[in-house]
Amino acid sequence: MSGTPRDMPHPDVADLVLTDVLFTLSDPSRLDIVRRLTEGPLEVAACRPVGGEIPKSTLSHHLKTLREAGVVRNTPHGRQRFISLRHEDLDSRFPGLLTAVLDRPRVEPRD
Repeated sequence: MSGTPRDMPHPDVADLVLTDVLFTLSDPSRLDIVRRLTEGPLEVAACRPVGGEIPKSTLSHHLKTLREAGVVRNTPHGRQRFISLRHEDLDSRFPGLLTAVLDRPRVEPRD
């Protein structure tokens, strides 16, 4: 894992585990977050996305799970954080995985 004191730990590309990534993406709410991230980074202030409707504790859990699996990068920016999809890292480790998963039909998240 790499990082500085302000950064949260993220697994290195070589340490990404396919089963961890697939498990993480199997949750409809997390998959919806990843789909939103394909459009660009998500700005998060105090674990609440700008314009989001997911409860703070639920979002925090999902973002932590996504980060620990290596699916997203959480970058500090002032008092906020930017969450971005690690698309290139995932494609280099598991070619075509994100394309295959994201091309599946959308399922409504369960809370």
